[in-house]
Amino acid sequence: MPSSTPRLRSLLATGALLGAALFAPGVGALAAAPAFAVDKISHATATSMFSASGITWSSSGGCSNRNVSTCTSFDQLNLATAQGAQTLKSASGCALNITGGTETGHASGTYSHWNGYKLDFGKNTCLTGYVQNTFTYIGLRGDGYPQWQAASGNLYADEGSHWDVTFKTCGGC
Repeated sequence: MPSSTPRLRSLLATGALLGAALFAPGVGALAAAPAFAVDKISHATATSMFSASGITWSSSGGCSNRNVSTCTSFDQLNLATAQGAQTLKSASGCALNITGGTETGHASGTYSHWNGYKLDFGKNTCLTGYVQNTFTYIGLRGDGYPQWQAASGNLYADEGSHWDVTFKTCGGC
């Protein structure tokens, strides 16, 4: 059986190479995965971050269950989104109250609430003035709401009763 040892080593080496190729980023079995990872945070982590920055949140249902549309949940929020809210708070100096997070019931899409990219903020004079005077008006969104874009690429849509903000980055955190 000594002749089988080189063959076994060869098979093991081939298997290791094949495994590495299949699971290497950008090729093989994981080729459909994005080229970058998005850090997700828990509801508790997000609320701690928001509290530390003086950001409040509210829910029409008085709850935080991600699967109930009347709740305001931050479960599976992108870290960059939470940091973006903190950046908005410190840059604007405005009172911020989050009225929508990652809970079900919002529009779908890659950059959606459910996927952790969006937060809704209650409107106030300070926030509206800051957005409209600091960012670039880029026209109406596909659904007819006016929107502004920050230099960071983040998008601010005036949905009437609130600001729908898409955080593609943390906005310079």
